[in-house]
Amino acid sequence: MHQKDASSPVRDRLLQAARACFLGDDYHQVTTRRIAEQAGANQSMIRYYFGSKEGLYEEMLSEAFKPLLDVLDGPLLASVDGFADFLRLYYAAMAMQPELPRLVLKVLALNRGPGRRFLQQLLDRGRDGGARKIADFKRTGQVTAETDPDMLRMAFVSLAMTPMLLRDVFEEQMGRPMDADFLDGLAALNGRLFSVGLTPPGEVLP
Repeated sequence: MHQKDASSPVRDRLLQAARACFLGDDYHQVTTRRIAEQAGANQSMIRYYFGSKEGLYEEMLSEAFKPLLDVLDGPLLASVDGFADFLRLYYAAMAMQPELPRLVLKVLALNRGPGRRFLQQLLDRGRDGGARKIADFKRTGQVTAETDPDMLRMAFVSLAMTPMLLRDVFEEQMGRPMDADFLDGLAALNGRLFSVGLTPPGEVLP
């Protein structure tokens, strides 16, 4: 993936235009000419910064998930109490880009095509990072030795993605918006569920 002049205003405009185009239309319907025109840039700049349309697409996904990826390597998930803060960050990021969860689901469902390589790397990184975190939790006695990292990761992804994928359905059913306050409370509740569920038997949470 190309990383030339990462702070360039032209590069930033191309990423913003790509996000608007790809989230609003099917990948194969979006042309590099259309992206370049929307960004007010020359089409050749896409090749310069990203190598190709697919490279731009993958970089667009990478930029969108960067705040979440950074958390995997940071101190936020050093304890089970960090799940709530991570979910809060995830919900906020997805609320700003409501079409992104559906786009990710479509790429994963097709199991091929643009973005698949990046998402596979993202999932692999999450699995490896998650396994390390669970190993740390076990060593510090925060979870039981029987905790299955894959099951935990699947449960966490379900709690993270489902509210955003079905947001329109939930809002219609509840008759109220899933606004910032609602998502903050949901993150706190789901984080609490994780903390309670992972606490070894006999221990009491504060």
